[in-house]
Amino acid sequence: MSKKNILVLCTGNSCRSQLAEGYLRYFAGDKANVYSAGIETHGVNPKAIQVMAEDHIDISKHTSNHVDEYITIPFDQVITVCDNANEACPFFPGKVERFHENFPDPAKATGTPEEIMDEFRRVRDMIKVYAADFVSEHVN
Repeated sequence: MSKKNILVLCTGNSCRSQLAEGYLRYFAGDKANVYSAGIETHGVNPKAIQVMAEDHIDISKHTSNHVDEYITIPFDQVITVCDNANEACPFFPGKVERFHENFPDPAKATGTPEEIMDEFRRVRDMIKVYAADFVSEHVN
């Protein structure tokens, strides 16, 4: 069976979709090609890179991509990780399974630097559990 093509979609492709891409790649291994994109591109958030490194996953080479860059890839699954992306998600031709989970945006966290990092860790851990469950249920 061929590898599944999975796209994670968010508003800016800077935090949540990057975290999800990192974990989906980790848990799916060679069973899937995982991409992430945004309705806009905001660059990869340095704090997202930092909290993933704390969990021994390197996303420092990830890029922030616009969804239009992937329009020619035949995706099997599209996961939207925020309500805005779910509402603005373009149509993908073919038989695409759509999944949606609205994660909080850690980039909107306020407080001390430590409180902001704690929010990034909290969202990272939520996405890690989601990604592990997703792979075990939908990627075989």
